[in-house]
Amino acid sequence: MTGVLIVDAANVVGSVPDGWWRDRRGAAVRLRDLLAGRGGDEEIILVVEGAARGVESVPGVRVDPAPGSGDDRIVELAAAYAQRGCVVVTADRELRERVRAYGAQCVGPRAVRPAD
Repeated sequence: MTGVLIVDAANVVGSVPDGWWRDRRGAAVRLRDLLAGRGGDEEIILVVEGAARGVESVPGVRVDPAPGSGDDRIVELAAAYAQRGCVVVTADRELRERVRAYGAQCVGPRAVRPAD
């Protein structure tokens, strides 16, 4: 796939009960590192919010700290990348509807993180 992959960090880490609620920042780091190992030619943007702010970008994954709502930031990014084509990773139904208005495709968390 080419284009942009926008990942809703809070939604994806919350999809697997692995203790993320005790260490949200650590869970975001683990997700970032998992995404960095994907390879491929897509640009990956990991949108973080709340306690996960401060997670740094690494080669292959740009971490975008939402200044407020992570959902609102994801919608902004979907609109900005509409011409290039983007896929949003989230299970949030309302967010899916919002980004589809800009032509984004949507996939669920298992597309990037298999259930443990």
